[in-house]
Amino acid sequence: MAAKMFRALEIPNYRLWIIGALVSNIGTWMQRVAQDWLVLTELTDHDAVATGITTGLQFLPVLVLAPYAGLIADRCNKRHLLMVTQSFMGLCALILGVLVVTDSAQLWHVYVLAGLLGVGASFDAPARQAFVSEVVPKSHLANAVALNSANFNLARLAGPGIAGAVIALVGTGLAFLLNGASFLAVIISLVFMRKDALHPTTPVVRAKGQVREGLSYVKGRKDLLLIFFLAFIIGTFGLNFQLTNALMATEVYGVGAGEYGILGSIMAVGTFAGALLAARRSAPRWRFLIGGGVFFGIAALASAWMPNYLLFALMLIPVGLGALTFLNSCNTMVQMSVPGQYRARVLALYLMVVQGGTPIGSPLVGWFAELFGTQMAVSIGAVLSLLASLLALFLWQKFKTNAVPLRYQFREMLGR
Repeated sequence: MAAKMFRALEIPNYRLWIIGALVSNIGTWMQRVAQDWLVLTELTDHDAVATGITTGLQFLPVLVLAPYAGLIADRCNKRHLLMVTQSFMGLCALILGVLVVTDSAQLWHVYVLAGLLGVGASFDAPARQAFVSEVVPKSHLANAVALNSANFNLARLAGPGIAGAVIALVGTGLAFLLNGASFLAVIISLVFMRKDALHPTTPVVRAKGQVREGLSYVKGRKDLLLIFFLAFIIGTFGLNFQLTNALMATEVYGVGAGEYGILGSIMAVGTFAGALLAARRSAPRWRFLIGGGVFFGIAALASAWMPNYLLFALMLIPVGLGALTFLNSCNTMVQMSVPGQYRARVLALYLMVVQGGTPIGSPLVGWFAELFGTQMAVSIGAVLSLLASLLALFLWQKFKTNAVPLRYQFREMLGR
């Protein structure tokens, strides 16, 4: 069973890739925690809107750049492109770290650097997602995607806790500097990969209308449109953990940086477990995709009303499990169902949908928190995620050629 769960690690290039990604992902989670803490407690007086704007700016560029970034990834050598994007994002983190360490950081600095980091991530993400299919053969792709999620969430276990300790002992500046240095791990892994063992896709020849061609391909796929719809709603209103966990920690439970950092690590227990469960599956299934969305909505709604910090932290485990089950199913389904010549463009559009809603959702959730309170803001996002998942179940029922009665769909989702 263990051999099946970790079969992609048989590939030497993939082992290099996942080690480099683990180091970089730990740095990324450290920066996410440090950035929110910097804005929320050092540069403002617990301003939820400013924190939401910072998070939103980091994801705003994907709304504009994603279709072009995906096309560039389809046209270029993805390995070389990743070296450029990783270097750029590392530089952004180092600049912010220097500004904080020298006591020169201002709120507008964070806004600008968050936006620039978002530009780099817009070009990095589709290339990185599509590159996995060049590192492993198709027979190992579903497992590799799931292990990538496990890797990301293993980093989420370590990163926030380390960030909380670093912030408490030294300050936020060192967390940014460490993240900047962590990008070297990915660059080194790319340099030392065996080029003859890669499975590169044929680059798309430059021609007019290729962005529109990618959009037309997605438009013609009802299953992809349904995935994109659900990913947008849940990504926009439900997956705002950077902001909501910070608000719940400070405004509802009145705890400090260390306890806030621990929340991310506890939540990663659920997401890591979800990733390992996904690694056991040979192919994605709709019951896990839609069922993950339903489970996430219910768990997130329950978490908003936990009476104390400890119970809230424990409730984040099922929240993370539902979120990861949903996101991994979406990602794997897109990766495995789209031909190579469209893969990066479609993945870019998917990432635009799931991440691009954050510039809308984060400020809105921050605004809801100021109007109605933090717990109501989290509840609104959870209810919208749950309703969207139930609507997706209904729509998928209609799309199926030989429709199965709705009650049997629920039984299938529950594995009965």
